[in-house]
Amino acid sequence: MDISVVIPVYNEEESLRELHRQLGEVAPLARSESEIIFVDDGSTDGSWNIITDLAAEDPRVRGIRFRRNFGKAAALEAGFHAASGRILFSMDADLQDDPAEIPDFLDRIEREGLDVISGWKKHRHDPWHKVFPSRIFNFMVSRLTGVRLHDHNCGMKCYRREIFDEVSLYGELHRFVPSLAAARGYKVGEKVIAHRARQFGRSKYGFNRFIKGFLDLLSVKFVTGYGKRPLHLFGTLGLLLFSVGAAILAYLAARWGISRLPCAGGELYNLSNRPAVIYSAALMLLGGQLMSIGFIAELFLSYQKSKTADYSVKETVGAPKNEREP
Repeated sequence: MDISVVIPVYNEEESLRELHRQLGEVAPLARSESEIIFVDDGSTDGSWNIITDLAAEDPRVRGIRFRRNFGKAAALEAGFHAASGRILFSMDADLQDDPAEIPDFLDRIEREGLDVISGWKKHRHDPWHKVFPSRIFNFMVSRLTGVRLHDHNCGMKCYRREIFDEVSLYGELHRFVPSLAAARGYKVGEKVIAHRARQFGRSKYGFNRFIKGFLDLLSVKFVTGYGKRPLHLFGTLGLLLFSVGAAILAYLAARWGISRLPCAGGELYNLSNRPAVIYSAALMLLGGQLMSIGFIAELFLSYQKSKTADYSVKETVGAPKNEREP
């Protein structure tokens, strides 16, 4: 089985050699057809020097170096694009993911016919201010997308390669690959994995991660639920607002018309000082706009992949499997 392990790296020089050693002890990765791809996402420490040394020492190691920090999604996309394996793994470089879990992932993906397996850090060694918001976020993702996973944020995942012929990564959508794959009909599962305490460095994630994650969740919900039928969502909202505005205007027009009848015998109903006229007209205009426009930019990004990659590679080390010396 051809296996490619893709590892985004951002200032993790202290953990890379130990991670490589642990990966080397995993039996499925000991074969020559496997590969380990480190993607240096603009590190400012000595991470790239260590990756270069590892590639010189081990023919299975490949390295990709970005010119600057482009984000985890871009690093994973670059790694998956360069990978030659039939089965792709993603995992973090901070040693909190245990490479010893890889054989169990492979067993389940073959035995159960799964296309994606997401890790579930059931017992986490993180502070409460990271765990609690993460649990809320995972609950929201599961409810909105219908893909019931306990840990959408887990960096350790296993995929069949063909998924990325249909699912594109951009922005911060790497954590939603299981949801995007499920929307295409792929079979998704999860596996409880060991979560180890961080040994070196510090977490790269702050509170803004959850804000961005929530906004990305709305994008995923739109793309998976209405990506092929945007008018089902925006047309409904537009018609609702337009109808409310039209109903208010009709009511005001009827009041004005009745006041002009000879039998009314009262003061003429004056529309010039009625704020409801402005509000109803605004509702009608907004409704019309919602029916004519929507998330056009989001649809374009999702279905019309840009010819320009979302990252820039400065240099690479190591050779693909088909270019290695026998």
